[in-house]
Amino acid sequence: MQDHDHYTSIIGEEIHFENLFQFLADIFKHTMIITLFVMIMMLLIEYLTVQTKGNWSKPVEKNPWLQVLFAALMGIIPGCLGVYIVVALFAHRIINFAALVTVMIATSGDEAFIMLVMIPEKALILMGIIFTLSILTGLTLNLFPAGKWRMFLKINHMMVHEDDSHCTCFDPSQIIPQLKKITFERAILLSGGLLFTIFILSGDLGPETWNWKKIIFLIVSLIEVFIVFTVPDHFLNKHLWGHVIRRHFLKVFIWTFGAFLVIHIGLEFLHLEDWLKDNFMSVMIIAVLVGIIPESGPHLIFITLYASGSIPFSILLANSIVQDGHGSLPLLAESQKSFLYMKGINLIIGFIVGLVGLMIGF
Repeated sequence: MQDHDHYTSIIGEEIHFENLFQFLADIFKHTMIITLFVMIMMLLIEYLTVQTKGNWSKPVEKNPWLQVLFAALMGIIPGCLGVYIVVALFAHRIINFAALVTVMIATSGDEAFIMLVMIPEKALILMGIIFTLSILTGLTLNLFPAGKWRMFLKINHMMVHEDDSHCTCFDPSQIIPQLKKITFERAILLSGGLLFTIFILSGDLGPETWNWKKIIFLIVSLIEVFIVFTVPDHFLNKHLWGHVIRRHFLKVFIWTFGAFLVIHIGLEFLHLEDWLKDNFMSVMIIAVLVGIIPESGPHLIFITLYASGSIPFSILLANSIVQDGHGSLPLLAESQKSFLYMKGINLIIGFIVGLVGLMIGF
């Protein structure tokens, strides 16, 4: 009898271990596809940024109303490159404070990539709302002297180097020589892109059946392979590897995995969904306050909670209005006053929008 009980205990432990392993494997799988998709989208935006030589902003310097529209367009681009551009322009007195506030409301930082993967339809709705709200806020601020305030700071976080003006991103004559002398960075990125494509086709990553999500994943992965296959070593090493992979890959992976782990443990084992549903106001206040953090990562918790159906859209929207990923870090480093004024305005707007949303059940 004791042997039978002992055997049953061992089997129970094995089942428990297998369940835990499957639990972690599922989280790892979802984390990996989100991280890889985010990295590929960042590579694409980096590619477009260098191709345009960073000259997106020159026509807007003398028109404060156009500055607001430009800032909103830069902010709605997933990631932080657009925000870096606007911060650098503000720091060099090219655009005003209204445009700075506009870009920070419009942006969701790296979280925008993740929302496009996890909740694509709602992500587009959210981006449309914060884009419109950012323009209305910027235009309103332009009516006041404070909105036209400009400043000069000796910083430049533009992601375009001086030697990028001589960078040809597609030169067919250099493709074969570069592959013959392939660098470690190109080998890693090319192998990663090919493996991602194979796993998408096999169904090991992403949707198992063919739908629009699977098609988008496949197209994006093929674009990554093309870019890595054709760009010169300078662009690949300085931009794709230096700016994107080294700075973002590990951080996005760790934060995404951590957010998934915390949320799944909370919902499946601690049963936090009951507390969340009874305390939406407290969660909304927390979401707005967390938005003050100038860093990508903590906000993933609210994306995951919304994707799981644990919080309403209004809380995610409030957090997205206030947070700006790490796009405001250069501003915080050089002008704490500008950062606090900007965050104060965004916090008030985020709280009002979130409160109204909760009241109407949005």
